[in-house]
Amino acid sequence: MTLNSGTQLLPWKEDKLKRYERSSLASLMPVMIDNRTIADMYQIATGAYAPLTGFLEEADYLTVCSDMRLTNDSPWPIPITLAVDEEVARHLHLDQEIVLIDSHHLIRGRMTVTSIYRPNLRREAKWVYHTTDLSHPGVRYLLSRKPVYVGGPITVDYIPDFTFAPLIWRPSEVRRVISERGWKRIVGFQTRNPIHRAHEYIQKTALEIMDGLLIHPLVGPTKDDDIPPAVRIKTYQRVIDKWYRKDRVLLAAYTGAMRYAGPKEAILHAIVRRNYGCTHFIVGRDHGGVGHFYGPYDAHHIFDQFRPGELGITPLFFDDAFYCRRCQAMTSAKGCPHDEVHWVRLSGSEVRKRLNEDEPIPEEFMRKEVSQILHHYYHRERQGH
Repeated sequence: MTLNSGTQLLPWKEDKLKRYERSSLASLMPVMIDNRTIADMYQIATGAYAPLTGFLEEADYLTVCSDMRLTNDSPWPIPITLAVDEEVARHLHLDQEIVLIDSHHLIRGRMTVTSIYRPNLRREAKWVYHTTDLSHPGVRYLLSRKPVYVGGPITVDYIPDFTFAPLIWRPSEVRRVISERGWKRIVGFQTRNPIHRAHEYIQKTALEIMDGLLIHPLVGPTKDDDIPPAVRIKTYQRVIDKWYRKDRVLLAAYTGAMRYAGPKEAILHAIVRRNYGCTHFIVGRDHGGVGHFYGPYDAHHIFDQFRPGELGITPLFFDDAFYCRRCQAMTSAKGCPHDEVHWVRLSGSEVRKRLNEDEPIPEEFMRKEVSQILHHYYHRERQGH
């Protein structure tokens, strides 16, 4: 598995993004950044990554890696960094202003250099991902990065119109809608997968004790074998339209990158949803995980490392949900007395296999309307569209 560049997420309107060579910033040194770094930069700029105001300086980088905290003691679980090669680093100095450009030489932002340092990338992989195994997509991306990190505050003058623009709201915009609806207790739900019955069961169970639900699918860079964001968004729109109360649910797209960091990513996702106005956050089985790198409930246990209230958001922990043919209902191991032979649940790889082979997906696992969308997508892929 490789980490998708996210190009399906990051188209832009070039009439507003200026080319570096023709801009008033042409006297500043340009530094080219990849799509995941662009995604991180926009999360910083919009406040989704608050309290970050830029890419991490060395002191913050080290404490985040070792202790999941910034130097001011604020919780932060994963380093958000900008990497450059040695040749670029030789031309940088402290307090220098640089311009951040993409591979098309379009300006994405500016940055004041306040820290230049050389990280130990294998040690970072061990700290963040708990492995240096290159079969882990996050580790493979990390260890392929350029060897020098540059930290400092950023400035973004214009955030372009993304795909799914009507669904991509800044944290301040989501908080405004929450306030207008009068919601006091709001639960956030993170996903990078199409919606299935277990998602729906967990969301609606949480909603029973909440005023509102923010369904917040990630549409930023992901693994190349993940189902594309446009297809996933369509499944959520279809299900919400038919089976959710519109006055209790808000669907918005989250443009951050997926790191597959398991438990540490669960903390990051919780902090991000806090910044979007959520008071509670759903943490399910193997949240943020990939393969067999993390235990099924490691993402639950990591929250114990923080003091009550310290994260500014309350986690709601859910066990694996499934349909039990004996219960004739969605349930979990906490409530179901029957043997696993009666449980209907499919792994992501099994779902992909059925879709690739045009086999039906049980309606107890996924609504027919959702599987139809996925079958249509896979059929088009097989036809080369």
